[in-house]
Amino acid sequence: MEKIKFNSERAPQAVGLYPHARKCGNLLFLSGVGPRVAGSKEIPGVSLDENGEIKSYDIEKQCHSVFKNIKFILEDAGSSWDNIIDVTVFLTNMKDDFKIYNKIYAEYFKENLPCRTTVEINCLPTPIAIELKVIATI
Repeated sequence: MEKIKFNSERAPQAVGLYPHARKCGNLLFLSGVGPRVAGSKEIPGVSLDENGEIKSYDIEKQCHSVFKNIKFILEDAGSSWDNIIDVTVFLTNMKDDFKIYNKIYAEYFKENLPCRTTVEINCLPTPIAIELKVIATI
């Protein structure tokens, strides 16, 4: 079975050696997607100190940015938001961020209700508070 790699010019560049997504059959597997802005190192809602450590962050701004990046990747790979079937969410602060994230998630997934898993992790590869891993159909 052919496995096709996709990268979106509208989404932020990967922080490692991997594509934004891979198609296998009628499934599209997205690599972890964070809130960074394409073409820059900007992370919406994040304030860093002189050492590059997070001073403060706005989980709401990060959520909206992550969802926008996922939408770009899905569309550029020939899929759409409505085709998402599974979401894995990584939060660095479940206690403080889950309620806000869950509210925003509900706004984006009113019609389509994919399976979802949310886990708290210690950190992510860049100074972000949320990352999503998505599977969709094409």
